[in-house]
Amino acid sequence: MTSAPVSNSTAHWRHLDAEHHLHPFSNTKSLNAEGVRVITHAEGSYVYDSEGNKILDGMSGLWCSQVGHGRHEIVDAISDQLKKLDYYNTFFKTTHPAATELAAAIAEVAPKGMKRVFFTSGGSEAVDTVIRMVRHYWASMGKPEKHIFIARRNAYHGSTVGGASLGGMKPMHAQGGLPIPGIIHVQQPYWWAEGGDMTPEEFGLHAAREVARAIDEAGPENVGAFIGEPIQGAGGVIIPPSTYWPEVQKICRERNVLIVSDEVICGFGRTGEWFGCQYMGVEPDLITFAKGVTSGYFPLGGVIMGERMAEGFIEHGGEFNHGYTYSGHPGGCAAALANLRLMQRENLIGRVKSDIGPYLQERWLKLGDHPLVGEARMIGLIGALELTPDKAKRAKFAQEEGTVGLLCRDFSFREGLVMRAVRDSMILAPPFTLSKQEADELADTALRVLDLTYAELKARDWLKSA
Repeated sequence: MTSAPVSNSTAHWRHLDAEHHLHPFSNTKSLNAEGVRVITHAEGSYVYDSEGNKILDGMSGLWCSQVGHGRHEIVDAISDQLKKLDYYNTFFKTTHPAATELAAAIAEVAPKGMKRVFFTSGGSEAVDTVIRMVRHYWASMGKPEKHIFIARRNAYHGSTVGGASLGGMKPMHAQGGLPIPGIIHVQQPYWWAEGGDMTPEEFGLHAAREVARAIDEAGPENVGAFIGEPIQGAGGVIIPPSTYWPEVQKICRERNVLIVSDEVICGFGRTGEWFGCQYMGVEPDLITFAKGVTSGYFPLGGVIMGERMAEGFIEHGGEFNHGYTYSGHPGGCAAALANLRLMQRENLIGRVKSDIGPYLQERWLKLGDHPLVGEARMIGLIGALELTPDKAKRAKFAQEEGTVGLLCRDFSFREGLVMRAVRDSMILAPPFTLSKQEADELADTALRVLDLTYAELKARDWLKSA
């Protein structure tokens, strides 16, 4: 008879995990056979696993640890709040101090004219809320037929039914009968993979005009909103050409179509501005947020509403039959308030824009000289490396898409750096508190990982184009 694993050991936690835990976006059978990585604690820019390995957190957890791990100011704020008020809802004509103060604090840093905040538990709920808000707004304005959303292929807007439907990821649509009706997907502004012989600027205009084409084919009188991430995060850190967003805004304004900026990843400083739409020069009607608002210390998300929508929504909308048990949870609001104050006190967003951001960008972009890298890109502290067997042709590998990326990711974890693989690109989004010494370590490790991957591809004879 096999004895049970020793308590508080890697084997013990793997056993419990395999027996009882279903992971997001995972093949449970293969994961259980391989055995999970067990992260036990974290501090600053590093996480530590149950085997004693120190790993540089190049993904800020899951795009969210803006201020780094182990910030006791936030932990204490949550504790103090829960001791006073552990929970109360914001239904039934009721509020609490933390919710009101956080809404005001977010309005203070939001783009001009965006002063109303609706709270959710996370980003997927925020996106679902946007669907309800946009359709309720237009119905309240006497135009219920304006219910269609324009979204982009390969965009990620969460994994609820509504969020996954707005997102343009085929593997998600293949499960659960998605997308729901009323959503049209158009070309993404992904010059590396889809730009062909066009310059990035030409392609940016081309991709934007696909939005116009979709609106016009559906009829502007039927289209309620366009939704897009300023930079597509989970899609592979796809930074649109400079011509893209200004043209999209022009197109939507001419056709009376609302603009939704999904800032779940870009929001709260990732681009070096408070919100990614500010970096791109866009004035949206709605902003979704989550992740960085609390630096991951507590689940919280929401929607910020602009003046145009707020006026119609409040004056003509009546009761909005929508909400969540944890809308404005006291603990989450306390965490977000402490996080925002910390970011302001330490000028972390200014640091992303003018200090650590440019420093890491210089090191990161040099990785584009590596024979395995076709393009290195980074804005603020969000970047990607496109892996390719042929730079000149921007070619894909002959192997099934994603095979090389996963190989590179495994080398990265082994060498002590969290980079995420999306298809055959490696993506990065480290904490804003990253030191220059840590940035050097990150870039040096990434270069070593590329060398190891390149050598392995050579050994396997995989440096061939599709």
